[in-house]
Amino acid sequence: MVQNIILNYRTLIQSLAELIQVSGYRSDYIAKKIGMKPANFSLKKQRANWSVDEVEQVMAVIENEDTENYLMLVLMRAEKKEETVGYGEFQKEMGWK
Repeated sequence: MVQNIILNYRTLIQSLAELIQVSGYRSDYIAKKIGMKPANFSLKKQRANWSVDEVEQVMAVIENEDTENYLMLVLMRAEKKEETVGYGEFQKEMGWK
């Protein structure tokens, strides 16, 4: 479960530039809303080196149905890449007969 949370957060950070684009808001508008200089915002967007607080602030500005749907798609694709366990193997691990 913890690994899943970490994967989801990592995916969110890596996809934040795309989410900003999907949101329809301009970067300079978002930068102003969160109290950041547009040049700094642009660098963070390129490097994906956001702090937790910055991610929270950006998401508060850009959150809408389009960004939520896009993020869900990105998260589902990221989970699809994870290793899975078949039902028979799961039964063995759980000790079921």
